[in-house]
Amino acid sequence: MSHYADQAKAVFDFLGVLSHEDPKIAEGFKTIHHAATQDKALTGKQKELITLGIAIALRCEGCIACHVKACLSMGVTQAEIVETIGVAIMMGGGPAVVYGEKAYRAMEEFKG
Repeated sequence: MSHYADQAKAVFDFLGVLSHEDPKIAEGFKTIHHAATQDKALTGKQKELITLGIAIALRCEGCIACHVKACLSMGVTQAEIVETIGVAIMMGGGPAVVYGEKAYRAMEEFKG
C-alpha cells in the first residue's frame, strides 16, 4: 500500500475503532458528514474540492489523503485539484504550499 493510501486507510480504520469505543461521537461525525455533503446549492464534487482546500490550509495530511481520494472517485480533474491547491495557498500562505504539494503527490499516487 502507498503512503497516502495508508493514511486514508488509517483514518477510516480509526473511525471504526471510534465507532466501537464511542459510538455516539462516531455517529455524530457520520451524520454531519452525510448532511454536509448532500447535493444542494453546491454539488458533492464542489464540496469535496472545498474540503480539500480546507485540509491543505489546516495542514491535515490524513484529510488531504481522504479528500483527494474522494475527489478522484467523483471525477474531479487534475486541473480542478491544482486550482483548489492554488486557492488554498492563497488563503493559507507558505505552509499551504507545503501541504499543497502533499495534495498533489496524493493525487498522483491515487491516479496510479
